[in-house]
Amino acid sequence: MPSFDVVSKTNISELDNALNSVGREVKQRYDFKGTTCSIERSGNNLTITADNDMLLRQMHQLLHNYCARRGVDSDVLDFKPPQNATRGSLRQAVVIRQGIDEATSRQIIKMVKGSKLKVQVAIQGDELRITGKKRDDLQQTIAALKEMKVDLPLQYINFRD
Repeated sequence: MPSFDVVSKTNISELDNALNSVGREVKQRYDFKGTTCSIERSGNNLTITADNDMLLRQMHQLLHNYCARRGVDSDVLDFKPPQNATRGSLRQAVVIRQGIDEATSRQIIKMVKGSKLKVQVAIQGDELRITGKKRDDLQQTIAALKEMKVDLPLQYINFRD
């Protein structure tokens, strides 16, 4: 039976390249001279440090711009509220979302079942496997999922006939 997987994965190496570019620009720009602005990644977490709110917003803008240049969807970044750090600076945690969470997977399953397509959806950890008898049904399912408003970027992989 034909099948495909629906996943939400982030290319960490491209994200690292974007973070390195942000770091280089922070070191070179005049408005960042003499500040403690930085961005660091550890696992699936980013830590943005800035001296004030305006510089924090500029760091966000740089991060979004360089992610777009490197082909990383910035919707995977979950910004937490900024916290006060040492010497009046701000620290903000950012979580890199990997995989499809349970609420989003239930929303996708509900939409697929509501579309009356003859496909089955199975949850496999943080991804979904969709199987059907006809290839056309699977292609219609992909088209319906692309039209669906989901806050995560979805990829469709392992299409097998």
